[in-house]
Amino acid sequence: MEDEREDVQKKTFTKWVNAQFAKFGRHYIDDLFNDFRDGRRLLELLEGFTGQKLAKEKGSTRVHALNNVNKALQVLQKNNVDLVNIGSTDIVDGNHKLTLGLIWSIILHWQVKDVMKNIMAGLQQTNSEKILLSWVRQSTRNYPQVNVINFTTSWSDGLAFNALIHSHRPDLFDWNSVACQQSAVQRLDHAFNTAKRHLGIEKLLDSEDIATAYPDKKSILMYVTSLFQVLPQQITIEAIQEVETLPRQSKVTREEHIQLRHQQRFSEQITVSVAQGHVHTPSPPPKPRFKSYAYTQAAYVMSPDQKGRQFPPQYLDAPEDRSFGSSLMEVEVDLDSYQTALEEVLTWLLSTEDALQAQGDISSDVEEVKEQFHTHEGFMMELTAHQGRVGNVLQVGSQLIAVGKLSEDEENEIQEQMNLLNSRWESLRVASMEKQSNLHKILMDLQNQQLTQLSDWLAKTEERTKKIESEPLGPDLEDLKHQVEEHKALQEDLEQEQVRVNSLTHMVVVVDESGGDKATAALEEQLQDLGDRWAAICRWTEDRWVLLQHILRKWQQFAEEQCHFDSWLTEKEDAVSRIHTTGFKDQNEMLASLQKLAVCIFPFSFFVLLSSFVSLTPHLAGGRGKTQLQILWSTAPSLEYSWCLSTLSPAPASEFLPPPLPRDFPAAFPLPQTVLHSPLSRAQQPCSYILHCFPSVWAPSRVVPPDLLVP
Repeated sequence: MEDEREDVQKKTFTKWVNAQFAKFGRHYIDDLFNDFRDGRRLLELLEGFTGQKLAKEKGSTRVHALNNVNKALQVLQKNNVDLVNIGSTDIVDGNHKLTLGLIWSIILHWQVKDVMKNIMAGLQQTNSEKILLSWVRQSTRNYPQVNVINFTTSWSDGLAFNALIHSHRPDLFDWNSVACQQSAVQRLDHAFNTAKRHLGIEKLLDSEDIATAYPDKKSILMYVTSLFQVLPQQITIEAIQEVETLPRQSKVTREEHIQLRHQQRFSEQITVSVAQGHVHTPSPPPKPRFKSYAYTQAAYVMSPDQKGRQFPPQYLDAPEDRSFGSSLMEVEVDLDSYQTALEEVLTWLLSTEDALQAQGDISSDVEEVKEQFHTHEGFMMELTAHQGRVGNVLQVGSQLIAVGKLSEDEENEIQEQMNLLNSRWESLRVASMEKQSNLHKILMDLQNQQLTQLSDWLAKTEERTKKIESEPLGPDLEDLKHQVEEHKALQEDLEQEQVRVNSLTHMVVVVDESGGDKATAALEEQLQDLGDRWAAICRWTEDRWVLLQHILRKWQQFAEEQCHFDSWLTEKEDAVSRIHTTGFKDQNEMLASLQKLAVCIFPFSFFVLLSSFVSLTPHLAGGRGKTQLQILWSTAPSLEYSWCLSTLSPAPASEFLPPPLPRDFPAAFPLPQTVLHSPLSRAQQPCSYILHCFPSVWAPSRVVPPDLLVP
C-alpha cells in the first residue's frame, strides 16, 4: 500500500510541479525523482516562487549536484519552509520518500499556507487543515448526501468535489444528474473537468486514484486548496467550532472503509477500520475477514497476543529489506562493514526506544486513544520495515565468527555486541507488543461504552417517539404550536447525539480469533441493530416534521380566514345599524336593502368557514373538533332566511337573487346530527358535498369574489 501511495503522490506532485513550470514559462519535467537530482530544476522551481535569480552550477559531477541542492535547501530555509531530516545527498541519490517529502514541503508552504495565510490571520487560526475543512463543510452544508469529515475517505465517491463546486457555481451543472445517476469515477471526472474548464484548475488528480478505499490525503489537500484559491472564501467561527467536534484524524496505514449514507437530515456514516500494523515474519499474516450487512460493516484483525507469538527472537528478516542483506553478503565480509551496519542499527534502535517512550501514557478519552492507536500502528510498521536490518547484522556477525579470521578478543566483542543487539531488539519488541495490547483493550472498552450509550439513547428516544405518536395532533392551534416546539427539542437532541455517531465513524475492532465466529456475529448483529434504529429515528423525525408543518399551515390559513370574516362581519353589522337609523321613504326601500345585505352575508359566512374546516377534519379528533363543527353549522339557519328572501314582495334586484336550489340539496341539512354522533372523520365527505354543490346554486357576483366560493 505504501508503494501505491508513493506512485499516486509521484503522479500528483509531478502534475503540480509542471503546472507551476507552465506559469513560470519553464519546460516540464518527466520524472520527479530523477529530474531534481542535479538540483538545477529544483532551483528553477524556487526562482518562480521567490522571484529571484538563483545561480546554478552546470557541471554534471556529483559535487555540482550536491552544491545545487544545498543552495536550494538554503533558499527553502530562508523562506521558512519546514524541512525535516532532508539532506542534499537524499535528493541527489534519488531517495523516493524524501524527494516526495521535499516537494510536499514546497507545496505546503506556497500552495497551502501562502494561499490561506490572510484568512487564517483574520480568523486568528494557525491550523490550515482545520480552516480548509471548515470551509468545505460550510460550503456543502445544504447537500444531504455529502458529509466531509476528513481529506481522505470523504472524497472517494466524488460527491464532495462536485458539491463544493456547485455550492459556489450552481450555474455550471445540474446537481441531481451528477449525484444520482453517475458512478464514483464519473463524478470525479465531472468535477475535475468542470474545474479545469470553468475555474482554470489543472486536472492534478486521477479519478481512479481517488475512487479507492483510502485515497491519498496530501493529494486531496493540494487539490482542494486550489479550489479554495479560486472560489469564495467565507468561513464562520461556527463552522470552525463544528470541525473541532469531529473525530480527530491521524495517520492510518491500512483501512477498509464501508460508508453508510442515509438521505435523512441527521444521518451519518458508521464506518469501521481495519488496522494491520504488527511486526511480522516473512510469511504473510492471515487476511482480515469481512462480513457485510445492511447499515454497518465490520472487519477484524487478530489479537496482539496471537501476533506476538509469531516473532522469532533473533535473525529476523523482512521481504522488503532483503536488499540490504543481499548487498551486504554479496561483498567480502569484513569487520569494518559489520561495524558500520551495527552502528546504524544501534542508532536506529536508540531513536526508536525514545519514540516509544515519547508516546506517553494511554489516555482515557476515546478520540485521543484512537489517535494513540494509529500513532502506535505507524510505529509498529516502522519495526516491520527495520527488523530485517537487525537480522542481517546478526547474520553478518555470526558469519564473521564462523570464518575464523578474527582474534579471540574480536570474536568476544562481536558476540557481546550481538547479544546486546538481540537483547535490545527483544526488549523493544516486547514493550511495543504490550503497548499495542493495552491500547487495543482500552480502545475496545471505550468504544463499547460508546455503543452502550448510543443504545441507551436510542431506547429512550424510541419510547419518546412512541409517546408523541400516540397523542393526537392538535386539536387546536395552540396545542399544535406546543407540539411543534416539542418536536424541535427532539431535533436538537438528535443533533447532539450526532456527535456520538461521528465519534464511531472510524471504529477500530480487534477480535481474538480463538473466540470463533460467535463473537464476530454478535458484534455484527449489534452494529446492524444500532444502524437500523438510528436510521428509523432519522426517518420518523423528518416525516413528523413535514406533517406538523403541513397541518400548522392549514390552521394558520383557517385563523386568517376567520379573522377576515370577523372584520367583514363587523363592517356589515355597522351597515345594518346604519340602516335602522336612516329614514326611508317606505318599507319596500328598507326591505330591498336588507335583502341585498342578507345575500352577501350568507355565502361568505357559511362557505368560507366550511371550506377551511373541511381541510382540517382529517387531522382533528376529540370533543373540541366536534364543538367547532357544531358552531360552524349554527349559521345554517341563515340559508333558510336567505332563501325566504326570494318570496318577499316586491322582489329584490335580479343580480342579488339566488337561483333555484337543486332537489337533492336539502338532503344535506341533517348533516350536523349525523356527524356529531359519529366519528368526526366522517364529516369530511358530506361537507365536501355541500361545497361541491354550492357554485351551481350561488352564482358568483360582484359582491362575493368567485375564489371565495370555490373550495
